[in-house]
Order: sequence, then structure tokens, then C-alpha cells
Amino acid sequence: RLGLSYDICLRPGENEDGVQLVDRCPDTQFILDHCGNAVPNVVSGVVTPTADELRDTAMHSADQWKRDMEAYARRDNVICKISGIVARAPKGWSPEDLAPTVNHCLDSFGSDRVIFASDWPVCTLAAQLADWVGALEEIVATRSERDQQKLFHDNAVRIYGLN
Repeated sequence: RLGLSYDICLRPGENEDGVQLVDRCPDTQFILDHCGNAVPNVVSGVVTPTADELRDTAMHSADQWKRDMEAYARRDNVICKISGIVARAPKGWSPEDLAPTVNHCLDSFGSDRVIFASDWPVCTLAAQLADWVGALEEIVATRSERDQQKLFHDNAVRIYGLN
């Protein structure tokens, strides 16, 4: 009723609970932070977590994370914030390391339900802000200019009611 939104920032092993929360509050606009806190090397298949590692809610399997993102995306009241993944990227990461995570989110949520965010200053644990922005620009370079404009500007203006 108030036109407010709620940011969801959960560990990846808790995203199923996040989907249940969204289902219980269908009239609330949710913004999923940091691509669901994906570990880029896991999403890309470079690293496969052990069974012991998967007991930690900070870890996830590639398949589970993808299913969770698709579940969120099926709910019209969820927006995905493309942010935070450089903090969980491997040392010496490149845009290619981040691309599977970013592209899965963009493809799942569509061009109208994604927004860029910096995650500054946390992103500076792994990269300078300019490096993160440059990597994301490179990842989305093959997408239409209109979709890039939505990601980097228009959707945030609309979702947050900015002028």
C-alpha cells in the first residue's frame, strides 16, 4: 500500500526460504540483492562444492542456484539486482568468470526486472568499482542498447520512483 520495496539479501542456501517469503507477500515488491549471492566459479562449473561445503548456507550447487533464481523470476513481484558478485569471485577474476551468473539472471528475469548496483564499498574487497562496472558493460555488450539502458538506468528510476 505504501509503495515500498523489500530487499532480500540471503545466503544462497537460504534462497528457497526467500521464495517462500515472496509467495506469502504477493503485494510486496521484492528486490533480490547480489544475484542471490552466487559464487561465480560454482555457477560457471569451474568449482563443484563438496557435500560438506554444501552444508554451509553460504555455499550452493550450480543447479540449485539456477533453480532458485528461476523460481524467484517466476514471481512478478521480484526484481534482481545485478551486484555483489565480484566480492565472491576468484582472485584475478575476469568478465568471463562473472558472465554465467549475470547472464542467467538477465535471461531469467528479463530486461524489465533487473537493475545494476555497485555493492560499493564491499566490491572493493575484490576490485575497484570501475573494474566491476567495466566487466558488467563487457558482459552485456551484445545485448540491445535498450536493454542496457534499462539495466543501468531506466529500471532503477521506475522501481525506486526516482525522477
